[in-house]
Amino acid sequence: MDNNNLTKGFTLLFFTVSILDIIGVAINNAMLQVVFKPMIIISLMALYYFTVAKKNNWYLLALAFSFLGDVFLMDKNNLFMFGIASFLVTQLLYIFMIVKQMKKPSNFKKYLYTFLFANYVVYLIGLLKPNLGELLYPVIIYGIAIAIFGLVATLNYVTKRTITALYLMLGAMLFLISDSMIALNKFHEPQSIYPVAIMITYVLAQYLIYKFFINNVDKLDDKN
Repeated sequence: MDNNNLTKGFTLLFFTVSILDIIGVAINNAMLQVVFKPMIIISLMALYYFTVAKKNNWYLLALAFSFLGDVFLMDKNNLFMFGIASFLVTQLLYIFMIVKQMKKPSNFKKYLYTFLFANYVVYLIGLLKPNLGELLYPVIIYGIAIAIFGLVATLNYVTKRTITALYLMLGAMLFLISDSMIALNKFHEPQSIYPVAIMITYVLAQYLIYKFFINNVDKLDDKN
């Protein structure tokens, strides 16, 4: 099987298991979620590993922690902290890889977007704070990390203006939206639409980030 067919096959697998998990969430079917949610990142790892000649081990490690986060967050009570910790490592790895290859932004852009993302985090934490209890500081730390991921992805785009950089920025924004909905659903005002919206935005986020990494093989090589 040639590389093009491999890519098509694993892409189809990724979106198939993602859709089946989203259906499981929509109809509240625990079996579908247990079977297919862990397969989302496994299939994305396979898509990357078997179709990219030059592997970035940092990216594979980030996906491995995303997989752990998905598994832990299937238990939204007892293992919630482990899920946060796993995705925190994912965010830190993404930040590390982006900063390695991004151009230096102007001070105006740096301060402007830092201000915007900082205000978003402060506003969101303000909404969640009354119900966070002992999770206040872990949520603040994670909120800062995901905001920095969004910040560096945005700065990477505004300094390059390429379609590849746009993939990353959109992926980071969807990741931020997905995580914000998780927090709002658990600690603020639960909405019936949140669980499905969380998974749709998460799946699209991970796929767009993957699109960024396959188009930046040389610049993001972990041996650089």
